[in-house]
Amino acid sequence: MKVNGIIAEYNPFHNGHHHQMNDAKAFTGADYTIIAMSGDFVQRGAPALINKYKRTEMALRNGADLVLELPSYYAISSAEYFATGAVSLLDKLGVVTHLCFGSECGNLAVLQQIADILLTEPEHFSEALRENLRQGLSYPTARTSALLQYDTSLSVHKDVLSSPNNILGIEYMKALRRRNSSIVPFTTIRVGNDYHDRRLGQKQSSALAIRHAILSRTDTEYLQDHMPESAHNILSACLESKSFLYSDDFSAILHYKLLREAENGFTQYLDVSSELSDRIRKNLYQYNGFKSFCDLLKSKDMTYTRISRCLLHILLDMKTDVMEQYRAMDYIPYARVLGFRKESTPLLTAIGEHSSIPLITKLADAQKVLSAESLEMLQQDILRTDLYESTIALKSGLPMANEYRTPIVIL
Repeated sequence: MKVNGIIAEYNPFHNGHHHQMNDAKAFTGADYTIIAMSGDFVQRGAPALINKYKRTEMALRNGADLVLELPSYYAISSAEYFATGAVSLLDKLGVVTHLCFGSECGNLAVLQQIADILLTEPEHFSEALRENLRQGLSYPTARTSALLQYDTSLSVHKDVLSSPNNILGIEYMKALRRRNSSIVPFTTIRVGNDYHDRRLGQKQSSALAIRHAILSRTDTEYLQDHMPESAHNILSACLESKSFLYSDDFSAILHYKLLREAENGFTQYLDVSSELSDRIRKNLYQYNGFKSFCDLLKSKDMTYTRISRCLLHILLDMKTDVMEQYRAMDYIPYARVLGFRKESTPLLTAIGEHSSIPLITKLADAQKVLSAESLEMLQQDILRTDLYESTIALKSGLPMANEYRTPIVIL
């Protein structure tokens, strides 16, 4: 049995995602595709546009066989933790043969070459990195410069570390090496608009461009050319019922959390430095919404995305010491199913036979198979989903969804 693993957000699912999934299947000859997908909050530090079950349905209707939820501590974390958590999840299933991802360069050998250097940190590379940092360079710039100083053959690929999907690909391969995993990496060239491009292209627009277009317009017909029909229909229904969210929908509750904890600062939260903590406290009375506060706090050394992620860590009570506990547990203690295709039952059977972690299909059964620490991780994710769904309910006027009564998606 050949099984592709894909790490994704599908925020929302678009033509580029469909293209990648089909390309990967054609290349590997995979019998099944498993998606490790972010839940209701995503890596750039924002709520997902629509909830995880709707995005799961999009994936299953367009080629996926099984969708698993990536726990929020990894889904809303830096590239390294995002990749480490997701690779750990796929590796522990015991059935994934290939890890498939899109990248801007499409050159697996170059990505692996960089990954090996960053993983082993040879002395000459480390010395160059330390010197670059002493000279005041930002960490990303200092790291890229150190790579070129250590290995001049990389000079023709100097822009690789400036592209987000390349960076994630490198982190995926580092994570595979750390685990001594048998999973084989495979990359496709990312097609269409640039990841950061807010403009709609002809057929291959980025998820960011689609989200930006939705925020700017009320008509959704124009999105038909940018998404598979089934995904477009799901998205249109969510938009019509106002069942979608942006960062600013959490502005009031975030401000309350910041005000309530300002006296003690925020350095206990994941990735929040003392400098950022002080900046948050100093500017609290200029707070005018989630997004505008990110713009106010950003600087040459700290991007909007990192600040947004840090603010979400604070809002969702994600702390550094808890991440250390999860690292000690080898990151992923269970695989939570969000949905699957009926004809993929042999895949579920194989996972049941080979997985080193339990497969959770019913939340009510989780306490029977999980340790106290693992159950706490799951319960915190349920609470974060409750926050997401309560915000949807307030915005749409619809009843709040109950995570314990929401069935997994089965097609």
